[in-house]
Formats: sequence, structure tokens, C-alpha cells
Amino acid sequence: MKKRSLIKQFFVGVVLLISVLIYQGYYHDIPVENLKKIYANEASKFIEIDGMQVHYKDEGNGFPIVLLHGTAASLNTWDDWTTELSKKYRVIRLDLPAFGITGPNKNADYSIESYTKFLHQFLSKINVNEFYVAGNSLGGNIAWNYSAEHPEKVAKLILIDASGLPTNRPQPFVFKMAKIPILSSLFLYITPKFFIEKNIKEVYADDSKISPELIDRYHKMALREGNRQAFIDRAKTDFTPNEFKNSEKLKTILTPTLLIWGAKDTWIPLENGRRFNNILPNASLFILENSGHVPMEENPKESLLILEEFLANSH
Repeated sequence: MKKRSLIKQFFVGVVLLISVLIYQGYYHDIPVENLKKIYANEASKFIEIDGMQVHYKDEGNGFPIVLLHGTAASLNTWDDWTTELSKKYRVIRLDLPAFGITGPNKNADYSIESYTKFLHQFLSKINVNEFYVAGNSLGGNIAWNYSAEHPEKVAKLILIDASGLPTNRPQPFVFKMAKIPILSSLFLYITPKFFIEKNIKEVYADDSKISPELIDRYHKMALREGNRQAFIDRAKTDFTPNEFKNSEKLKTILTPTLLIWGAKDTWIPLENGRRFNNILPNASLFILENSGHVPMEENPKESLLILEEFLANSH
């Protein structure tokens, strides 16, 4: 009886804790219109694809470069790059399905195949037929798969700490959590800012570069209505890379490719960058010693110098 009483008290305590956190605002989804007021601007555009109002920004003039963000990020991860690149190029960046202002898709299909098909639909709708494409993490995975399937469209490929090959290490906690029913259910109701900060610290090498504004943006985007459920749906997708299949596909990509990798990336280690470099027929690897998983956001000037030299050189 005593054991039952302790269990009962525990669950009552959990319910009370959840109630307090909900009251403090950790639960409430943020309406997309509210996010638009904060993060959409005169460069923002919206286009309907598969029932989604896809948020993207189209800035500058010149040869197009398409920028694809990673998991739990948004097009804002490219802010610093865009400021400089838009002086020479037409820069197109978007919030991918499940993230940012775009939010979830109706069928909850977040496979790489679905993302690659989505990208093709998006670029076709805005009439962009030849371009450079850069992708970080998940965005890199989408970028190289798209390049393999549409080689005539991609003039140059830029992969930044890209996924798509096994990492030979445990998944980050946030992905494990999303796969555990009890924890994932709590995540739908409780997403405190310190949880978001913890994950940002995992992808940055230098915590001093993590500003309150950065944490606030990632937190607000996570609370966009539908995004937390989309994150859980995506985590349930089997993203375990088939090393042989993906390696064979990578070998077909003859597009000039730049690999930028953070030496201190704990999510997708530098060893993966070296493997990409060995497999891709026409690739060059540049290592940023002071960067983690998101070099274009953590060290934009240093990473941009590498990119600009690559784009300026003809192949």
C-alpha cells in the first residue's frame, strides 16, 4: 500500500509540475501570424505547395544560390551569409516543411525522398532552373540527393556538415527523446527555453556566441503551431542511412562540390566529412577548427570566405 501511495504521489507531483509549466507558457503554440510579424519582412514570400504556405525569402540579383537549413532551424540560420551573398547573387532560402514559419505538412512524410520531391516542386514553381545549392545537416542531405537526381540543374554543390552517411555514434538526445512515447508526449506540452538552449550548445563549439536573441528565435520557431508534432513525426521516420546505397548514389554526383565541416561537430563528426570527400568524385574539403555543427551560423565570415572563393573559381 505504501508503494502505491508513493507512486500516486509521484504522478500527482508530475501533473502539478506540468500544470505549473503550462501556466507559465511552455505549452502554448504560437500562431503562425504572430511569427510572421516578428520574422517575416519585405523579402518574405509565400507559395502554396501540397497545402502548405511555404515561407521563403528571395533577395539580390545574379546567378541563383539556394540555401537549405538543417533540423529544427529555419531560413534565419543563413542571415549573415545572405547579407553578403545578395550583393552578387540571387539568394533563395526557405523554411523547410516541419520547421520555421512553413510548419508541418498534412501527410507527416518527412523522408529524404519527400523533401527532395518538395524541393523540386518549390524550385519549379518559382521558375529557378539552374542554380548553386548549399545545405547544412538535413539540408545538405536534401541538397546532395537533389543533385544526384537533377544534375542538369545544379551548377555547384555546397555541403556543410551534411547528413546522409552513418555517424557511428549515438543519436543526439533530442532525437532519442522524440522516439520515446512518454517523453515525446511531454515535449508536446512542455518545451522550456532551457531545453532549446541545451540543444544549441550541442551544435555550437563556442557557447559565448549563443545570444539570448538566438535562443529566443529557435524557441519561438519550435513553438510554431504544429512544429512540435512535426518534429516527433520526423523523429519516427527511419533516417538510418544505408551506407552502401548512399555511397553509390554519391559516386554519381559529378557536380563540383565544396565540403565545409566544423572540426568540433559532435552531431556529425569530421570523419563523415572526410568520407564524403573520399566518395564524391569532384569534391574539396575545408575544415573550420573553431566550429561545431553550424559553421555558417557560428562563424559566418570565415565560412563565407571559403564559399566565395569556391563560387568565384570556374570548373
